[in-house]
Amino acid sequence: MKIILVNYRYFISGGPERYMFNVMELLKNNGHEVIPFSVAHNSNVDSAYKDYFCSAIGTGEDIYGHEYKNNIKTIVKVCFRMLYSFEAKKKLKKLIKDVQPDIVYVLQFQNKLSCSVIDAAYESNIPVVQRISDFAHICIDNIFYHYQTQKVCELCLNGSKINAIRKKCANDSYINSILKVLALKVQDIRRTTKKINSFIIPSLFTTSKFIEFGIPENKIHYIPTFFNNPNNSLSGISYGDYFIYVGRVDPDKGLFTLIKAFVNTPYKLIIIGFSMEGYDLILKDYLKDKKHNIVFTGKLDFSEIIPYLQSCLCMICPSEWYDNFPNSVLESYAYEKAVLASNIGSLKDMVVENETGLHFETGNPQSLINCVEYIYNHKEEAVRMGKNSYKKLLSEYSSQLHYSRLIHAFEETIAQSQPHLK
Repeated sequence: MKIILVNYRYFISGGPERYMFNVMELLKNNGHEVIPFSVAHNSNVDSAYKDYFCSAIGTGEDIYGHEYKNNIKTIVKVCFRMLYSFEAKKKLKKLIKDVQPDIVYVLQFQNKLSCSVIDAAYESNIPVVQRISDFAHICIDNIFYHYQTQKVCELCLNGSKINAIRKKCANDSYINSILKVLALKVQDIRRTTKKINSFIIPSLFTTSKFIEFGIPENKIHYIPTFFNNPNNSLSGISYGDYFIYVGRVDPDKGLFTLIKAFVNTPYKLIIIGFSMEGYDLILKDYLKDKKHNIVFTGKLDFSEIIPYLQSCLCMICPSEWYDNFPNSVLESYAYEKAVLASNIGSLKDMVVENETGLHFETGNPQSLINCVEYIYNHKEEAVRMGKNSYKKLLSEYSSQLHYSRLIHAFEETIAQSQPHLK
């Protein structure tokens, strides 16, 4: 099968890109041809198809919107990439014409490519499958979380998107919020979700939200994320006297709850990750003059994270948004480590109470530290649940199981779309 894979980044900046490169390798190892389509960037992995990529936004070094320079050229390009990019549509159509794919697999397109890429495939009579990694079809800030109040917000799920403008959901800015609401309106006008033949959703919780939003259940395939090569992860496993957090250092991830739980306790916590807008500095300022044993490592490559996964007691996932199947949980399972997780979103399904970890009340530092104390004082339970976690990884989140489910979804989508193609 020949597959065009669309994602607005072709380098690793987070979980969706790690999935992208992992699934590309998985598909290629099973005899399929995978052709990337993305946006030019100085950090991109080299590709034979890079000349088809859309031009860079900004300098080619910028990753996040707040890094763009406020010149007219960049502002205009940002607006078109959010609303409707004729460049992206033209270039993807040319790629489709030149390589003649069987299917287009879309990961992320909002803000950097626009829904024009869906139109490009639709008008070229190529079926489209999109993998959902957030709530960007519904929420202008993608995550059902209002940063100003630091609370889950579902006002746009069944209500008017005017709510997002009123609450300045995008960067606490009326202008940015209006622009992103307009982008979703363009998607509605262009019937984007109707032109997508199938959706791959890794979480049952997220699936329920998209059904509530109005996506037909028969267009959804529940396919959890996978962890690459778990059989090589078990060397050097030990259970030390410290806990780790791995991921973005941002408010929605529950970091303030996490550090509040560990303040004035003897327990050691290592926070691995980076903040997009300096939230780590706010956390460190809070910790000044307080008794704690908390260490911030900053951003690390996965090879540098492995020793921590191998030797920690367990991992903590304190998310306060509807985290859509975080990779850090699977990574912990791969190294036989239990997970202490907030009882929200997909984490309620991923972490099985008293089997692969423990749940604590979302946003409650005392509930979290109670779990930490229990695990610390019952290390045999950490070992037991860690071994159960690895078994769960092999039985439910293996690469081969993911591959068979994904190819079945692709084949079914192609077969069902044939009568509709011109």
